[in-house]
Amino acid sequence: MPRPPGVAWGRVAGRVAQYALVLLVAVSINFAIPRLAPGTPIDYLVPSEQASSLTSEQREQILAQFGLERPLIEQYGRYLTGIVQGDLGFSTRQGRPVTEILLERLPWTLVLVGGAIALSLVIGAGAGFLSAARRGSRTEVGGLVFFMFLDSMPPFWIGMLLLIFFSGYLQVLPVFGALPQTGEGGGFGLTFEFLQRLVLPLVTLITVRAGWLFLIARSSLAGELSEDYILMAEAKGLSRRRVVFGHGVRNASLPLVTAVAVEAGTIVGGAVVVETVFSYPGLGRLIYDSVLSRDYPVLQGAFLLLAVGVITANLVADLLYPLIDPRVRKGSDR
Repeated sequence: MPRPPGVAWGRVAGRVAQYALVLLVAVSINFAIPRLAPGTPIDYLVPSEQASSLTSEQREQILAQFGLERPLIEQYGRYLTGIVQGDLGFSTRQGRPVTEILLERLPWTLVLVGGAIALSLVIGAGAGFLSAARRGSRTEVGGLVFFMFLDSMPPFWIGMLLLIFFSGYLQVLPVFGALPQTGEGGGFGLTFEFLQRLVLPLVTLITVRAGWLFLIARSSLAGELSEDYILMAEAKGLSRRRVVFGHGVRNASLPLVTAVAVEAGTIVGGAVVVETVFSYPGLGRLIYDSVLSRDYPVLQGAFLLLAVGVITANLVADLLYPLIDPRVRKGSDR
């Protein structure tokens, strides 16, 4: 007898509530970190060479400008209200709203990171499934050695090698940026310029992440192929291809969903290095520049945005599990 649809919606509501609590904890930690750091707020709101010459009145004005003269609990309430309203404060370096700065940089990172996740998943997981389906062959051994080598290489080293070879030696790709500084050649020409500058940072991130996804896909499918239901399907006379790709791959995809959700956070850490190497104007480069200039309001806003992205990705992955593997749905309904 089928279960009523309300059971599924109850599970969804429960998961959303759990992740909402996690988000609240992340937001609270993001609020607390700058306030727990050594020193006073003036130390990161004003350059060190100017802080020593400030009068007490000037210090009070600066604290009042950022609402730091108020009690801590009131600051926390204003912080939560600001997040709901999309107000993350002002950059101490640029003097502009943090939300405006983040929205300018976010599309560049979404294109880079989204493309890297999608292509590394296709390449890494595809090769991993193929390797597991041909265990003991030269294809498996060669693929394992190659992708383990890729997984061990640091992103900045790969980026520098690509720059030296394609931009320095061959001189076929631009060295830095996402668009030409002159801004000339709109339309298709500008799109082509952007794609040219996207190639090297995108290839760098794909190279770094494809090895990890290969290992996960290979291990997951190899485990599924030793299960009893696979042996039963083969005993019924189903072809090897149908058994592997029709039954094994679907169930082996569950760890990949988790990996992609985790990837949403870890790949941004790699993007900080890659965007810095290639001077790509995304969130990673913004975080790097903000660390150097001690622009804590921007850093706080960027970390909040990343936390929301990672938590949302994990929520989506959690809700997709029962759709991919019915065993998860049965287990949650007990």
